[in-house]
Amino acid sequence: MPPKNKPNILIIYTDEHRFDCLGAYGNTEVKTPNIDALAQNGVVYTNSFCPYPVCTPSRYSMLSGLYVHQHRGWTNTSTLSPRIDTFPRILGQSGYRTKAVGKMHFTPTYLDVGFEEMILAEQCGDGRWDDDYHRQLMELGLVDRIDLVDQVPEFAGFAPEEYIANWQAVPSAVPEQYHSTTWIGQRAIETLAHWDRSGSLLMAGFIQPHHPFNPPRAWAEMYNPDKISLLAGWTDRLPKYDCGGAEPFLFENLGEGMMKKIIAYYYAMVSHIDQQVGRMLDILRQKDIYDDTMIIFTSDHGEYLGFHHMIRKTGYMYDPVVKVPLIVKYPGGWRGGTVCRRMVNNIDLAPTILALAGCPVGLEMKGLDLRNGSDGHEFIFATRGHDEQLMVRSKTRKLILSDADHLISHFYDLQADPLEMNNLYNAPEYQSEIADYKKILSTWWNSENRTDAYVDYDAPLIRQPNVASHKDGHREAIQSYYRSIMDG
Repeated sequence: MPPKNKPNILIIYTDEHRFDCLGAYGNTEVKTPNIDALAQNGVVYTNSFCPYPVCTPSRYSMLSGLYVHQHRGWTNTSTLSPRIDTFPRILGQSGYRTKAVGKMHFTPTYLDVGFEEMILAEQCGDGRWDDDYHRQLMELGLVDRIDLVDQVPEFAGFAPEEYIANWQAVPSAVPEQYHSTTWIGQRAIETLAHWDRSGSLLMAGFIQPHHPFNPPRAWAEMYNPDKISLLAGWTDRLPKYDCGGAEPFLFENLGEGMMKKIIAYYYAMVSHIDQQVGRMLDILRQKDIYDDTMIIFTSDHGEYLGFHHMIRKTGYMYDPVVKVPLIVKYPGGWRGGTVCRRMVNNIDLAPTILALAGCPVGLEMKGLDLRNGSDGHEFIFATRGHDEQLMVRSKTRKLILSDADHLISHFYDLQADPLEMNNLYNAPEYQSEIADYKKILSTWWNSENRTDAYVDYDAPLIRQPNVASHKDGHREAIQSYYRSIMDG
């Protein structure tokens, strides 16, 4: 039986979502009426960060309330140890019904992190060959072709000229009803339709607006690139010091017109997600459980989207990739319609969720309860690679310390330079401050934090009929299907 008087919890999780690409964050061009309405009933956190701007490491941190060096999920093919507490596992042990739909990005795909059920739609790695979504596409004779060439190295050579010429901004050929955003939204709605007044957790993870920039064709026509504004931080060319950390795309050839088209398609993906969010919220209202449900909207990491003339996320840890949107609607309307400017981290979500549900917080969890009225984090810490980049950020300063031959270190005065254009790392007048920030970073990070990534392909899976073993030959069958379609 579900626990009585335990609030339902809905987590809506996007992928690679730049924090300022929502109306609730002041963007007047992107259309997100449903998420904006949620924000009017909740708290908008304007300084929310992830601890590692890569999908799986950030997701494991959100689930566990731990930094990456503590949970050891360093890569997109790493495993979260079953010995680590997660909020879904603790909620389940307390009687909650726990379910996840959409993109989770685990290894193995149906890894047991505490969700009783998982209906998955993955994008890369083995998950694409294991999940429910791509199995259904195969049954229907459909292929998400643009996503396939973008995400699976084996098929990169099949990329159409349109994809290359338009910097991955190409409409999806999959009918809208089977597009991943619609499919994930529908699975979430089917779950919410069976909710009672308490005791349920659903995490709905969307694949988009992660690249490639491929909304359904009708959505791709929603925004006119000629009327789109470039986002804050766009530069006419790639700064020299950014080249070492950038993706292997020739960003110097990315013109203003093409950047506007990319933004238009990115906004279309965000608006498509917003439509599905609206459908979820409508179900909760129809069932008269919206007010008492905790609803969280956030993302695993950001996207440059033109910042310093770059797209995607692989480069230095500038704010557009480490900041994430975070909107929390608390049960009963607690602080609804307010803006919180405290610095918070996605490791704060696990202890906040558990405390609100009246469950014990994991003993090792490092985050804060967002409701406790504190000043938040004085410093935000983040990593990329084991120690390729280490970041410490206050409200006014940021140090990015690099330990890789092809990268340089950075220091920014965020009060004078919020767009991180003027690297002060070698400026004589800032050396005392830089030394102070290095000491702060050293209290958080030391040589013992250079742990190996934890990977266990045979880690425990959830026990449900839709979960296939990676040893039963299904991967070979679905890969063969895709090869036959692409070769044909």
